[in-house]
Amino acid sequence: MAAVSPVTFDDVREAAARLKGIAHRTPVLTSRTLDALVGAEVFIKCENFQRIGAFKIRGAYNAAAQLSPEQLAKGIAAYSSGNHAQATALAARELGTSAVILMPEDAPRSKMEATVGYGAEIVTYDRYTQDRTALGEALAEDRGLALIPPYDHPHVIAGQGTAALELLEDTGELDALVVPVGGGGLIAGSATTAKALHPGVRMIGVEPEAGDDTKRSLESGERVTIPVPRTIADGQALSTPGEITFAVNQRLVDAVTLVSDEEIVQAMRFAFERLKIVLEPSGASGLAALLAGRVENLPRRIGVIASGGNIDTDRFTALIGG
Repeated sequence: MAAVSPVTFDDVREAAARLKGIAHRTPVLTSRTLDALVGAEVFIKCENFQRIGAFKIRGAYNAAAQLSPEQLAKGIAAYSSGNHAQATALAARELGTSAVILMPEDAPRSKMEATVGYGAEIVTYDRYTQDRTALGEALAEDRGLALIPPYDHPHVIAGQGTAALELLEDTGELDALVVPVGGGGLIAGSATTAKALHPGVRMIGVEPEAGDDTKRSLESGERVTIPVPRTIADGQALSTPGEITFAVNQRLVDAVTLVSDEEIVQAMRFAFERLKIVLEPSGASGLAALLAGRVENLPRRIGVIASGGNIDTDRFTALIGG
């Protein structure tokens, strides 16, 4: 008997209903220039235009909205390098509760400031020497808060899958869907959605070369832990995939490809100069894979999720101007 999936397409559809009026239905961008360079018809789901500047509000709100009134009254906790932090803070504000977020001390300053701006309290840690999962769980327990992890939670995964649902509603059937991979929640939700609607679609994940934990894990058949990667793609600087996300992705993801930091920068520059959009490094990795020719056996119609655009002016100009 096949294992029961922790996340179903029905969960994604229910999340979409829950997110109406909360998450933006973000636009899908096309470009003849991009199509000519890539050699395929490309559809970009612009989650850089999402509330908080990234897709994370989808999962954070979907999870928070399903907490009991008693749990909400006590507050919410999360751990994140930035985008899930902002998303959880905003979800808490929307639901009338408070949030405490554990963030690495070297998280981008703009993401920290935005998280505080949404009303959250921040507690910092050293991502290179401390275990954020253990710290986050201890923080939530000590304060009696409901913990919403950034990716390894069925409700979070289902919420993230709504981005792919909207994309496919707008484009119709695609031959492949290219998705950035950090902890694996976005691609797990996207794959759950895409494979339910179009079983033949190829699900292609993209990781930075320094953070290839999901690629290694899928190749070895079990979760692999690597040293905390040093990459400009801070949203993808993880050492091991989630337990739930890995189980989903092992079943539904067809391939994971890698991009260099320089290829990510080139994609950010292309997005800014030719597409007229701003992407953060993690948000540009899927586009980078296409521009750098990292997708094998290139299909005809490709969707790519541009997962976020949270980057401050100084860092953006330093990266693309270098």
